[in-house]
Amino acid sequence: MKPVLTPAEASTLDRETQERGVEAEVLMERAGRAVARAARDLAGGSYGRRAIVVCGKGNNGGDGLVAARHLGRAGVRTTVVLLEDPGELREPAATNARRLGEVPGIRLRTFHQGSLQRELARADVAVDAIFGTGFRGMPEGDWAAGIASLNEAGVPIVAVDIPSGVNGTTGVVEGEAVRARLTVTFGAVKLGAVLMPGAEHAGIVRVADIGFPDDLVRARAWLTEPSDVAAWLPARDPDTHKRASGVLVVVAASRSMTGAARLIAMAAGRVGTGLVTVAAPEGAMPQIQAGLTEPTFLPLPETAEGTVAADSVAPLLERLEGADALAIGPGLTTNDQTVAFVRETVRRSPVPLILDADGLNAFTGDVAALQDRQADAVLTPHVGEFARLTGVKPRDLDADRPTHVRALAEQTGAVTLLKGSRTVIAQPDGRLFVNVTGSPALATAGTGDVLTGMIGGLLARGVPPLESAAAAAYLHGLAGVFAGRDQAEGALAGDVLERIPEALVQVGG
Repeated sequence: MKPVLTPAEASTLDRETQERGVEAEVLMERAGRAVARAARDLAGGSYGRRAIVVCGKGNNGGDGLVAARHLGRAGVRTTVVLLEDPGELREPAATNARRLGEVPGIRLRTFHQGSLQRELARADVAVDAIFGTGFRGMPEGDWAAGIASLNEAGVPIVAVDIPSGVNGTTGVVEGEAVRARLTVTFGAVKLGAVLMPGAEHAGIVRVADIGFPDDLVRARAWLTEPSDVAAWLPARDPDTHKRASGVLVVVAASRSMTGAARLIAMAAGRVGTGLVTVAAPEGAMPQIQAGLTEPTFLPLPETAEGTVAADSVAPLLERLEGADALAIGPGLTTNDQTVAFVRETVRRSPVPLILDADGLNAFTGDVAALQDRQADAVLTPHVGEFARLTGVKPRDLDADRPTHVRALAEQTGAVTLLKGSRTVIAQPDGRLFVNVTGSPALATAGTGDVLTGMIGGLLARGVPPLESAAAAAYLHGLAGVFAGRDQAEGALAGDVLERIPEALVQVGG
């Protein structure tokens, strides 16, 4: 797992490192050197190249000033533009502004938009050292004008720690924000650079080692990596059998919506689940069975509308006695009897469960009821379902996904996966995983059902809820990438389903 820091955690890391005896000047020198190296890489070398470094007044600007000095020493013709009066610079940035005089040829200018635009017109690379990770809100005045000029110039940009204008905690962009080709960050990736839309502004993120002690890098959020997924996936013993590989019961579908049950069942099988049982309204069974050959089936009593009836709880619980996990929700509808069935099933399920779609809608406005369970649970809402469940408006949710997802996980005592780009997964204790795999190909009907089946299948195989959700999200995103590569705009949920084995091979599972 790769740690991801909030601005507050990064500030603590910086302070505690200095308390260990590593001076702020040393950290700034190392950071600036790393930025200069990245700028030379982006410019294609040093000889004959021109760079422009745009600096604010904080430590981020200080890193830029150090980078300018090292660029000049490497033979890059370098201009520094300060968006603040030099007399306003704090230490150690002020010292590094004076040290620019050590290198002949470096020009230091205060901001003027016209001159900045002229410098950018002949530059090979630009360095954004305006705002740091602690920035909030919307840039104004010269700051906004400077960022706009950087973006309009079309020059490749290296951002220092995080693109200026991006909220370092949430990834939110409220006004002008730098669009970097490359972001050089220190100690660990910052949360705002991996959440959308901040991630789009950050470009490629390179983590530079500037001497932070490993034991001081303390994070509550992580990026899932391929090695994590490979480690979480259980291996099959040579003499195993289908029940030893996990038994999943899928409760999905209604008379008018039968596709979800098939996608969930097949996705569970693709992640190695040994046996899948599909439980659905008896009237929908013939259509579901026509598209499936591997699962077993449990017809359930149905309502006049062709949905699962309330008296289906008893036969389902009997089947769950021999199961390892339950996936429930997609396609069930919000018929009153069906809602009653879902709520009672969730309350009494003896096995870990994943609750999706209409399974979540059964608890609209009643989050507290989800605490009344016997078993672990994974909740997988999209933005609309999250809003119905919690009352949090979509715009407020998008303004701070980590906080709201953590809150729902804590309220329900369930692992919560908020779908989207980027998928965010929270444990009730506040631990957070961010998934960076995915593709626009996933924006089509049924792909959420595929994810439900993958999580349910991993739960059935004994993978803990947080790891099941994180591993499935990573693999699902990879499968989406592969489907988009092969099918472009025409990719369907079935195409994503068929790429799950390729995703497993990719991570070494």
